[in-house]
Amino acid sequence: MFKRLFIDHPRDVGESYAEHFATAAGFGVRMVIGGLACIVHAFLPALFIRTASDTVKSLYGTMKARQPAFAEQRPAFEAPEWQLDYEI
Repeated sequence: MFKRLFIDHPRDVGESYAEHFATAAGFGVRMVIGGLACIVHAFLPALFIRTASDTVKSLYGTMKARQPAFAEQRPAFEAPEWQLDYEI
């Protein structure tokens, strides 16, 4: 059980537990910040015009670039061009 919870997935993506923790936590923080900017943008449209879309694009590019082994295991998600250019 311990191995499955803490070791298997990080090993599958070529990371130690600590490396995976740092990467996943970093992604999470960036998503939260992008999400909060999006909520502020909902109330005040002149603020954070590109923050959410730039965050999503950046996270997607980072994740895609760092998972070459993972790409062989599952089909890569290719967002339609219109989705990547969409600004919230």
